[in-house]
Amino acid sequence: MKLETFALERYQSIWENRVAWNLAESGVHPLRVTDLVNTPELQVAMLEQELGYPQTNGTIELRTLIASIYPGSTIEHVEITNGGSEANCVLLMRLLEPGDQVVFMTPNYLQARGLARALGADVRAWPLREAPGAVAGWTADTDELRSLVTRKTRAILLCNPNNPTGARLDAGTLDEVCRTASSVGAWVIGDEIYRGAEREADDTPTVWGRYERAVVTSGLSKAYGLPGLRIGWIVAPPELIADLWGIHDYTTIAPGAINDRLARMALVPERRATLLARTRGIIRTNYPVLRRWIEQREGMVHVPPEAGAIAFIRYPHAISSTELTSRLRDEAGVLIVPGNHFDMDGYVRVGFGSDPTYLARALAVAGEFLDAVTAHAR
Repeated sequence: MKLETFALERYQSIWENRVAWNLAESGVHPLRVTDLVNTPELQVAMLEQELGYPQTNGTIELRTLIASIYPGSTIEHVEITNGGSEANCVLLMRLLEPGDQVVFMTPNYLQARGLARALGADVRAWPLREAPGAVAGWTADTDELRSLVTRKTRAILLCNPNNPTGARLDAGTLDEVCRTASSVGAWVIGDEIYRGAEREADDTPTVWGRYERAVVTSGLSKAYGLPGLRIGWIVAPPELIADLWGIHDYTTIAPGAINDRLARMALVPERRATLLARTRGIIRTNYPVLRRWIEQREGMVHVPPEAGAIAFIRYPHAISSTELTSRLRDEAGVLIVPGNHFDMDGYVRVGFGSDPTYLARALAVAGEFLDAVTAHAR
């Protein structure tokens, strides 16, 4: 098994702690432990947590809380993992064999594509397309999806809400995806880690419950502002979950005991609602700041993201996104993500989930640099 370099993750790992201004993140400003452990009772519970091995597939309490998010599921439908990334990894390790075919929504976080290729699968791209003019948006053509699916298709991989565009698939589109998968017995895997981080409306339809082979991967990183907990999960039919638990025994075995405990505190229904409201509040407060900044830049255009603290912006400069972002990083100290890391040159991804003052200052620095590049290109 030979894995290709995961360019986005390597790029962020190298640079995010070395720049003055980091706008490469795709989540909101993270919470602190004190934000969760904020009563004497919770403090005692945290400090008395034994540091032994926890339940390897997640405690019953945590799986119960997660099952309550997905109607019709039980603790037997839930596997806890170390982040959404491990959820995707163990799932594809179970489902894919050499020669299988997968259909992969693009643009997308490219972890699943890299894993599928390493596992010997043929990956076919199902692109979102940017509609022009007054109806501007990212659209998914289900007729095109049907043309990509064959008897060899093992899974259709979605990211909903989408990274990097912030677009969402509606219920009708998800139903059509499931009907197409059903015609060949394929799985539908919905990476829903941004679900709950909506800028528009308060609910993104889930693929869960639409099809007997629908699977959800998610976690606490994006919508909950808790990426450092490294808690993810898979929701799937119990027979598949049992197999995934067996694979998890070969990877990280179990989540951290403290992580599981903090996740339980976060997902109590009242607290969960508060955390999602916080995330949506940050996104809805900060997005207008970014939008004004984009509108002030000559030739920059974007489709307003429906969810997530990220905007995917098309720029006018006649240089690659890798070169543009490298120069911005080296000359101005601002880190953003090149569209090349999503196979979409000519775009950049800008995160806007940080502290508002930090965001405004970082954008000001980036704007000065980009305006100078534009002026020099004339």
